[in-house]
Amino acid sequence: MHAQIILFDGFDPLDVVAPYEVLTAGGTASGGAVTVELVSAEGPREVVSGTGGLALRATAALAPDRPGLIVIPGASGRVGGPADAPADGAGTPGSTGADESIPVLLGRTLNTRLPALLKEAMDHPEVVVAGVCGGSLVLAMAGLLAGRRATTHHMGLDTLDATGVHAVRARVVDDGDLVTGAGVTSGLDLALYLLEREVGPRIAHAVEELFAHERRGTVWRAEGPEPAPF
Repeated sequence: MHAQIILFDGFDPLDVVAPYEVLTAGGTASGGAVTVELVSAEGPREVVSGTGGLALRATAALAPDRPGLIVIPGASGRVGGPADAPADGAGTPGSTGADESIPVLLGRTLNTRLPALLKEAMDHPEVVVAGVCGGSLVLAMAGLLAGRRATTHHMGLDTLDATGVHAVRARVVDDGDLVTGAGVTSGLDLALYLLEREVGPRIAHAVEELFAHERRGTVWRAEGPEPAPF
């Protein structure tokens, strides 16, 4: 399984690094069955996060037709509304302001090639798309999740629901070729679950033990009887 983890200006570092480390360790534990790379919609470049100017390097362009896994993170910035956005909503690659709000940073991705690339990926039968935290909102704002089941950070669940998504209050939601995680640290649990699902539970358990981290909560899937109201 090849995993492409997307970087965009203002990304949340933990949303990226947690899945990257888990999946990389899964590759080691599985003898190379998992490979991981950092990508961007624009191709190889330094991408500045929304946390203290920390930058990571995308080594390739996102390839939406490459079978495997694509992970999109959320953004890191000030909690606030879109009123802070520039009039045209535009930004130049490589620039992000420390005072910018998370909604602005997420919304700015809509003015890049990323939505079109993500649509290609979601239309590909051999690609699984995963969103961490606000990554689900990027997909939803691009109009790619209508009618799907997904989760995001608890502060964004109403927004997710307003886009036509069936928002689920769970740490990890498995909707087939779409797997999403809630708050930022859920990137660890999301990646461990994907290792279990795609490579096997013994590999996932070995990585879980290595990281001294136990996954929390039940992964939500549309299976079994509908629960009655409490």
